Amino acid sequence: MAEESLRRRTAWEAARILLAHEETELFRAKRKAAQRIYGPHFQRTDLPTNREVREQFQRLTDLHASGRYAETLRLRRFEALRWMRLLGAFRPRIFGGVLTGDPTPEPIISLRLFSDRPEAIRRIFDLQQVAYRIRTVPTDQRKPHGATHRIWLRGAFPIQIRVYPYRQYRRVFRSRATGQALPQADLEEFEDLLAQMYPQLWVRQTTEESLAPPDRFQVYHLLLSALEHVREDPRKHPEGDVLYHSLQVFELARDARPFDEEFQLAALLHDVGKAIDPRDHVSAGLKALDGFITPRTAWFIEHHVDALAFREGTLGVRARRRLMASEDFEELMLLAQFDRQSRRQGVRTVDVEEALQSLRDLARMCGE
Repeated sequence: MAEESLRRRTAWEAARILLAHEETELFRAKRKAAQRIYGPHFQRTDLPTNREVREQFQRLTDLHASGRYAETLRLRRFEALRWMRLLGAFRPRIFGGVLTGDPTPEPIISLRLFSDRPEAIRRIFDLQQVAYRIRTVPTDQRKPHGATHRIWLRGAFPIQIRVYPYRQYRRVFRSRATGQALPQADLEEFEDLLAQMYPQLWVRQTTEESLAPPDRFQVYHLLLSALEHVREDPRKHPEGDVLYHSLQVFELARDARPFDEEFQLAALLHDVGKAIDPRDHVSAGLKALDGFITPRTAWFIEHHVDALAFREGTLGVRARRRLMASEDFEELMLLAQFDRQSRRQGVRTVDVEEALQSLRDLARMCGE
């Protein structure tokens, strides 16, 4: 980052410290700001001049006096919420000024995502037809536990996204200068914040959303499309990408149980988590589908790996008894059979749109 930009950020932070009454002396405010921007070993020459701080202080005062800052912050927060919902499968976290409400020199929405499949994130941007730029952080430039990719979105407000390995989603991010935990919020925490900050607006929004709930088939389409870029060990899966495999399983399930929407849906969606977290695709898939599938469909997806182990004779006795006690045991074993059979090359299948349309039609027949 250019030296001039760092000085401007430091001057802005010093002005914010004074406005928030964290410090009352100008010099102490400048020192505290420099520690936050440069770290504990800043140079005296890194400090902005008194005039630079006063100019930024005047800008902040004008923003608060006019009410423009509060309105812009509200708009930025709801734009951040929209994107966090769209990217919910990647455990989004918001941080920075949009979360804390602290004035910042540039109106940037800052998000963290957790995924080992950045191409799955790219697919969502493509479907939303938004302009974006993605950069892979070279290994030799990557800090320990640092981001693997950086993404910039162009929209109503600029958005910067850092992508981390999925296994880090529980990580506590800390300030390099102070070692203290940095404020961040997941989707649920951010929704709670907005409900407290804008109760009247939030009531109107949630009422409108309850009248027009999200289209579950659009969620399915987003998750399935990402599987086109996911490939597995060709020795076990010679068929190619996971989407092709899933469509093969769906075709067999539809032929075997033509009027069982929940079973067909489980066959189509059982591997969607592989585009999110290949190490535990079952949990990742169920997390992404939470609220968009029935408990019965979720049960099929949750236990499809156990059913494969059951067929191979490697599942423990207690787990075998639990599966056999279910009234859906026969369909679960059928799903495992189709999962094993659907690893062939050259098989003709429907595409994603046709599969989802078939399920839509079946849902209408059942009264949805």
